[in-house]
Amino acid sequence: MGISSLGVGSGILTQDVLDQLRGVDEAQRVQPITLNIANENDKKDSLGVLNATMDNLKDAVNELKNIDSFNSRTTTVSGSSVSVTASENSDVQDFSIHVNTLATKQIEQSDAFDSSSDSISDADGTFKLEVGSQSIDIDYTAGTTLDELKKLIQEKAGDLVDATVLKISDTESRLVLSSKDTGSSQEIKISDVDGALDTKLTDGFDGAALQDGVDSSFTFNGQDVTRSSNKVTDLVTGYTINLLKEDADGVSSDVSVKQDRTELMSRVDSFVEKYNSAIKELDSLTLSSTDSSVRGIFSSDSSVKSMKAAIQNMVVGVNGDAGRMTDYGFILDRNGVLSIEKDTLEEKLDANSSNVKAFFIGGDYTKSNDDVVQVTGAFSSFYDIVNGYTKTNGSLDLLEGNINQNISSYEERKEKAIERLDSKYEIMKKQYTAYNSLINKFNSSSDIFTQLANQNNG
Repeated sequence: MGISSLGVGSGILTQDVLDQLRGVDEAQRVQPITLNIANENDKKDSLGVLNATMDNLKDAVNELKNIDSFNSRTTTVSGSSVSVTASENSDVQDFSIHVNTLATKQIEQSDAFDSSSDSISDADGTFKLEVGSQSIDIDYTAGTTLDELKKLIQEKAGDLVDATVLKISDTESRLVLSSKDTGSSQEIKISDVDGALDTKLTDGFDGAALQDGVDSSFTFNGQDVTRSSNKVTDLVTGYTINLLKEDADGVSSDVSVKQDRTELMSRVDSFVEKYNSAIKELDSLTLSSTDSSVRGIFSSDSSVKSMKAAIQNMVVGVNGDAGRMTDYGFILDRNGVLSIEKDTLEEKLDANSSNVKAFFIGGDYTKSNDDVVQVTGAFSSFYDIVNGYTKTNGSLDLLEGNINQNISSYEERKEKAIERLDSKYEIMKKQYTAYNSLINKFNSSSDIFTQLANQNNG
């Protein structure tokens, strides 16, 4: 009976045997490296999540160490005669305003023309338009109409006056000029330079005004104030006070300018959320356990574990004379979860907003004995700690470099191990083929002997 293998020969030296032998070698020499590569890739994926989480925390801390968290202002007004806005870092105070008079524009008109198409001159010439202390020369031509004059004034002096032609009746049209600005200094005049201008213009703008420009008048905490405009921006630095209507006797608007804490509290909430996310991720990644299925992938990594400890220490640590975060309402429960008691923070802000700002971002801190000391902001220090781990060439960046290097090294080792096995089993395949050829010859000889023996027996 014949034996087949690797094409010819025995039934012993088969390809299945080679495959089984290679499987044993791969389990010993390749599979451990493959598992190491998978483990390093798992670390890389986990590190990517950790990096994103820490970047979010860093951004939240950065928002709290910026001065604009404390400089925003909000205003409330009881009354309808004024509106008030306050820019960042302006004075925090309460005051009252009583509006006596509103500022008005100067409005004047020409004498009556029969129609807006009437000519204002029979010859070319120039006239001078004066608005307060400013004047502009405007040229006209013979036959220029009242409508055309309006357009000339708009083109040449549109930043000083508004010009329009009013048709009072079918036989009466007038040029009306209104000063752009309000106040008592906005008197409007038209004077002829060449003597060719219709006197309806020169006489009309040299008489009684339709409306006199007057200054606004009001009291600020009882102090009399006048301005040329109803928009007052130069009374208190950073305040814009808009006078809207005149107050009746004995009536005033009460205004309160306070620190706007809406943005600050929103940033505090964001920090608490991002802190808890970061600690939860770090807890999972550094968890120690004898059970490999729950053990954190960085449980033995000192850099990740030290980062977790440094972040937690920032919450419970003391920031010099300014105290610690727990004094300002940041509370850690027994499980390490952070929360914010906003009432405590509000009380601190009400008592001394400047001290809270110094605690958060750094600066002058006034102690209970009125001594002023310089403190480093808690969140400035917090940012430096987190940034030290997350920045380029920081601890996490170096850890990622080590992981990539390990993956590259393992992949190189795996490739070489496979090459060695390929070479080994290629040689074994040739040897098995040669052995099979010998066995085939032995089988052929055995068949001849068997036939001869059978013949002899017969």
